[in-house]
Amino acid sequence: MATLREIKRRISSVKSTQKITKAMKMVAAAKLRKAQENILSARPYAYRLGALIKHIANNEDARANRLIRSGRILDKKKVLVVVVTADRSLCGAFNSNILRRFNMLIQDDFKTYYDAGDLSVVTVGRKGDEYFAKRDFHLVGRYTNFFNHMSISNAVDIVSTCVKQFVDGDADEVYVLYNEFKSAIQQNLVLEKLLPVEPENVESEDHKYHLEADYIYEPSQYEIINTLIPRHLNVQMWRILLESFAAEMGARMTAMDSATENAGELIDSLVLFYNRARQAAITKEILEVVSGAEALQK
Repeated sequence: MATLREIKRRISSVKSTQKITKAMKMVAAAKLRKAQENILSARPYAYRLGALIKHIANNEDARANRLIRSGRILDKKKVLVVVVTADRSLCGAFNSNILRRFNMLIQDDFKTYYDAGDLSVVTVGRKGDEYFAKRDFHLVGRYTNFFNHMSISNAVDIVSTCVKQFVDGDADEVYVLYNEFKSAIQQNLVLEKLLPVEPENVESEDHKYHLEADYIYEPSQYEIINTLIPRHLNVQMWRILLESFAAEMGARMTAMDSATENAGELIDSLVLFYNRARQAAITKEILEVVSGAEALQK
């Protein structure tokens, strides 16, 4: 049985932990507010630009661009997956959900490519990088420790790696696996195709990128799409990084809130246990005094 001193030390330790988790929750809440503003501002432009690119890509002249789906059927495809995780832990199941989904993909949708050695990975975030570095995966890009000072240049660097792999023929399709921000308590796992650019209505289930009206273009659609596709890819990757960061802050805030509550419950139970143990010790001392006094009387 633990001594009173040990129980008191444990209570003090849990209280210190509770202060840390409460502070982390407040920091995450402050960052979440800013991250939520950023992603809500970035989404309309990113979706509208994506709709425009997909719409123009329907034109035969525009499809001459090598980053647009050409319609040709390949006997053997190579796949590149960009896996976006966090740089730090203590955010609940945020990182483990991403890695679990990736493992499901290589056992199901991407199993053929993985078994044939035609699956490569770009890691974004230190937790994913640590996971894949210990396993037998072909890593073609590793980007870590930038989320706290994130800029558009980080998205440009990641896209440059993906485009180079695609253009060089080392990847025929590029996907991004990330957590999409929904709310502070909800994140959606999303697998989104980055390359090749899909013309409108090829994947009709995705309504984020849809343009109702048609336009007259000056200069030609081919020249416009050659100029806009690099910007489109950079903007979509920037949006994805913002989505992931906002989702991470929401997950961390929720996890730290739960940890703070659990610490409070543990403190209450330890205080109750301490009081019972102290009461038992006092009762034992009283019994010893009474027994000694009775023995002296006899």
